Amino acid sequence: MRRYPPIGDHGLIGDLRTAALVSSDGVLDWFCAPRFDSPSLFASLLDHDRGGHFAIAADAPGAVTRQLYLADTAILVTRFMTEEGVGEVIDFMPLGEAEAPADRHVIVRIMRVTRGTVRFLLDCRPAFDYGREEHGLALTADTAHFTVPDLAAFLQTGGRVRLTADGAGVRGEAVLRAGDTTAAVLTVCHDPGSAAPEPPTPAGLRRSFLATYDHWHRWVRRSRYRGRWQHMVNRSAITLKLMTYAPTGAPVAAVTTGLPERVGGERNWDYRYTWVRDASLSVKALVDLGLEEEAEAFRRWLGARVQHGRTVSGEPLQIMYRVDGDPHLDEEVLDHFEGYRGSFPVRVGNGAAGQLQLDIYGEAVYALSHAADPAQLAGYDGWMNLSRLLDWLAGHWDRPDEGIWETRGGRRDFTYSRLMCWTAFDRGIRLAGQLGRPADVAGWTAARDAVFRQIIDRGYSTARQAFVQHLDGDVLDASLLLMPTVGFLSPKDRRWLSTLDAIEADLVSDSLVHRYDPGLSPDGLAGDEGTFSLCTFLYVGALARAGRLDMARYAFDKMLTYANHVGLFAEEIGPTGEQLGNFPQAFTHLALITAALALDEELDRAERADR
Repeated sequence: MRRYPPIGDHGLIGDLRTAALVSSDGVLDWFCAPRFDSPSLFASLLDHDRGGHFAIAADAPGAVTRQLYLADTAILVTRFMTEEGVGEVIDFMPLGEAEAPADRHVIVRIMRVTRGTVRFLLDCRPAFDYGREEHGLALTADTAHFTVPDLAAFLQTGGRVRLTADGAGVRGEAVLRAGDTTAAVLTVCHDPGSAAPEPPTPAGLRRSFLATYDHWHRWVRRSRYRGRWQHMVNRSAITLKLMTYAPTGAPVAAVTTGLPERVGGERNWDYRYTWVRDASLSVKALVDLGLEEEAEAFRRWLGARVQHGRTVSGEPLQIMYRVDGDPHLDEEVLDHFEGYRGSFPVRVGNGAAGQLQLDIYGEAVYALSHAADPAQLAGYDGWMNLSRLLDWLAGHWDRPDEGIWETRGGRRDFTYSRLMCWTAFDRGIRLAGQLGRPADVAGWTAARDAVFRQIIDRGYSTARQAFVQHLDGDVLDASLLLMPTVGFLSPKDRRWLSTLDAIEADLVSDSLVHRYDPGLSPDGLAGDEGTFSLCTFLYVGALARAGRLDMARYAFDKMLTYANHVGLFAEEIGPTGEQLGNFPQAFTHLALITAALALDEELDRAERADR
């Protein structure tokens, strides 16, 4: 077992309530239960010694490993190839009923041999509550029962793998020959007094596997995408689905916490929450793929946040919530964890939840305006909640804030925040007219026009010939790549084309895009970071819409080479192509989808014009 595998050297499995990461050498080194944002059972990715892990691997130090997904599923296969034989570990989480929280979570790890003979070794040592809580262990030959006051976990092997105690964990082994199959099944129960599940049987495992396999194939068939990059778009869609909490429809930004934006640095945040911005921008992509059910589930969640108005900041909305809508995300440091490759501090919770980021109002209204049936907003309560929100924003948009990147260096008049306030008013005005609903359209129009004039007059630098990060400044910011997307300017407007040129000169390195330059725009944090994968895909989309198709396609194809071995992306790309930051990153996969859609549309248009 490697002490710290590369961040990108993992596949993702999940049951639409929580998820786990499995490294390419068969180690399950990240898993929280019962939800994405719950404390961890396995977290050796953040501390090799204290975090806990669940490893199944071939007993062959020189084995060559390969990892892949079964096509268009969330079933992960890790292969071990040795001179004596070839073995596989097939990992998946069966899916329960999506409408209500399940009372247990199951990880199935099937071992099988396809050639020769392979000896598998199993090592399972959970570390509850981020390794802070000792657990009890009761053991029989084929069942290990781990208990803490609020959870119980059962590891069952069905007889082929005999378990023995090893401190607070268990070990086991199985020698399999070609055609042999066995399994280890971990069941985590919310009730610590739960009885052990029925032991796994070959017939039961097969039913569970086929049900999971069929579920994902049925789900993928709902997508109407048939473009040039179907494999990568499908993988990104599956990843976004795996990162969505089914009982509420709220997606998390990533399934991990504490993975560094620079190894050894302090930019190590907890992303296991739902950002209004990230999730709202995903709605149009989901609708364009034909996944309206998922888009509508999030709109209901977002509508409830608008209605309830419960925030720690006192504003009508806050930038992020827990998946159940709880606004409290108190940040703490896990002092006992060394962090990924020494990247300390390791944080849980997120203190940025109380920041003022005015752009979220635009993204929220933008998401609600993309309903397949806008009349869904026409119900009296829903419309009045939205109308009150825009009335409030009309009197509060012109303020400095912390901005989209959650900087901790003080508030500024960020241009992107103004852009999204313009979007909120623009979409609200359109909806009021489309639905024929009462609204202060005159007030919203005045606010919209005031924002527009301010952005043009103070957000555009004549010296730089570009829209800039904050009013009256001259520093560039890749968030403004969304400016044509929301319709503020045409993608071929002269101001926009010169902005695109300036971003290319300042923020683009070999087609990879930085968010901004911390040296020119201090953000209150030490160190630097890699290129931001979201921004690279936004850049691709902006190039495509601007008619620079050769550049766009080349940049997109190059960016796809930075995906990991199973098509997943973290938040950032390091100088030698390594994945950095929390993993996988929903915003990155969302932006991949939108870039592919934009490229397909523009390439198709160009091909029609050439006929």
